[in-house]
Amino acid sequence: MNAAFALIARDVRLAWRHPNEIATILAFFVIAASLFPFGIGPEPQILARVAIGIVWVTALLACLMSLDRLFQAEVEDGSLDLLVTAPAPLELLALAKVVAQWITTALPLIVISPIVATMLHLPADGYATLLLTLVLGTPGLSLFGGIGAALSVNARRGGALLALIVLPLTVPILIFAVAAVDAAIAGLSPRPHLFLLAGLSVFALTIAPFAMAASLRQAAE
Repeated sequence: MNAAFALIARDVRLAWRHPNEIATILAFFVIAASLFPFGIGPEPQILARVAIGIVWVTALLACLMSLDRLFQAEVEDGSLDLLVTAPAPLELLALAKVVAQWITTALPLIVISPIVATMLHLPADGYATLLLTLVLGTPGLSLFGGIGAALSVNARRGGALLALIVLPLTVPILIFAVAAVDAAIAGLSPRPHLFLLAGLSVFALTIAPFAMAASLRQAAE
């Protein structure tokens, strides 16, 4: 566990030493969401109906931007062999990398998501549930993305392969997140959808460390 915490702290420090990468992801999130009113029209009623879908899709795409290089630095400087041969379980170290990615990417997206939701005229009844869906769902995005990053770590076009692997896995997360916010806006209980959303993240937590470790071992051979 000490090795995992040290790896998380190191990756977070490295990310904050180069804040331009985080700023780029946040800027993409805001700009991509702001383009939708130009495409579908500025009517508040229309934007309010699709706001939650826009927020979640743009958040997913923003997360993919950072996942592309989740293990790439270790491959480029040769430290992937050190991770594979470290005394700590590789599954735990791979999970630590994903946790650091969530802290430096998904957490800032969650913080600024109310601003984007306000711009898209999301009804006030949906704000709290929106934040809750992001808190429960983005770990699943990062974990599934970690699987894709590990599988595509040695691919020439890793970004395209990563998207092909991750996007189908994240469809249920998007469905339940949007359904939860829609239920809250309609005055219904979002709990069933939130439980399913949390269950998907728990499922991803169950399989992702082992899938990432197996892929990284294969990549290091």
